[in-house]
Amino acid sequence: MFENFTGNRRTVSALARMVEQDRLPQTLLLVGPEGIGKATLARRLAAVLLGQPSKIELDDLSLPHNQERIREREKWSSERRSEEPLFFGTHPDFLTFPPEGPLRQISIQQMRLLKELAQFKPLHGRRRVFLIDHLDRANEQAANSLLKILEEPPDHMVLVLTAENPQDLLPTIRSRSVMLHLNPLPPEELNSFLISRGVDHPDRRARLAGGCPGRALVLDLDAYGRRARAMLELLKAASGLAPFSVWLQHSEEVLQARSERFEEYLSVLYDLLSDLLQTQHDSDNIQNPELRAELDAIASHTSFKWLWNATQQTDQLLALLRRNIQKNIALDAFVLSLRAA
Repeated sequence: MFENFTGNRRTVSALARMVEQDRLPQTLLLVGPEGIGKATLARRLAAVLLGQPSKIELDDLSLPHNQERIREREKWSSERRSEEPLFFGTHPDFLTFPPEGPLRQISIQQMRLLKELAQFKPLHGRRRVFLIDHLDRANEQAANSLLKILEEPPDHMVLVLTAENPQDLLPTIRSRSVMLHLNPLPPEELNSFLISRGVDHPDRRARLAGGCPGRALVLDLDAYGRRARAMLELLKAASGLAPFSVWLQHSEEVLQARSERFEEYLSVLYDLLSDLLQTQHDSDNIQNPELRAELDAIASHTSFKWLWNATQQTDQLLALLRRNIQKNIALDAFVLSLRAA
C-alpha cells in the first residue's frame, strides 16, 4: 500500500492495517525529525484514500514552485497574509496548511479557514484529508482554534498533523490524536536510498542528514559548507580559541544572508556541537570529518560542561527565533556568555 515510502516499515505497516481494516482514526499525529518523511507519508495516505496521486504530489512543499510561493509571501504584510491564509489544494479533497511568514508559524487565520473548508463534503469518495505540517510551529491562538475542530470533527474529515517534538503541542491535542513515530534510517538503508536516487556525494549527504532521507535529498552541500565555516568561527570565538573580533567579521556574513533562514545556521551549529562531543571522546563517528583538525583544537579548549551550556543556549536561540529576535545581538551574547564560562 505504501511501497514507495522509504524506511520505518513497522510504522507504515501499522498505518496500512488501519486503512485495510477501515479503522483509520480521524486525527493522526506523525512525529519525527525534520526530513524523515512525515508529510510524504501523509500524502501517500491521501493517495490511497482519494486516488489521483500525481495531483497530490504537486503539493509537496519541497518542490521549487511551492518553496517560491512560501518565500514570496514572506514579503507580504501581516494584514495581507491574514486576509489570504496559505494552503495548498491541487487535489480538491486534500489540503495542506504549512507554516508561513517570516517566523514560519501556523496562524489562527489558517485554522479558521481549515474549520470552514472542513464542513464541505468530499467531491469524490467519502473522505477529505487535511494536513497541518509542523503543527509544533502553531502559535497559542492557532492551537486553541484547532482544538475546537478536534472536539467535533466532520465524519468525512481525516486530519494529519506533523511535529518534530510532540511535547511542544498542547496535551489536549496529543490526547485527541493517534501518534505514530518515524525514526531516522540506519546508515546503510539511507545510503542505498541515495544511491538509487542518483544524487551526488551520497556518503557525505548520508553523514549530514542524520538518518533523514528528505533532508539528504534537498541538502545544498555548498551552502552547508559555508554555514559550517561561519558556525565554526563562532565556536572558536566562544571557546576562547580566537578573538571576539574575528567572529564579528563572520557575524556580518551570517546577517547579510537574506535568502537563508537563521535556523539553517542553528541546525549546522547543532551538528558541530554533536561533532565536538564525539571528538572529546576520541570518536571517529562525526558528521564533518573534513573539519577534524579544527574540531580537535576547539575540543581541547572546552569541557563537557561547556558543551552542555552551548547546547542549552542554542536551544534558547531557536526558541527566541519564533519571537523575531535581533539576531546579531543574540549571537554576540551567545559568544560572550560562553567565553565567560
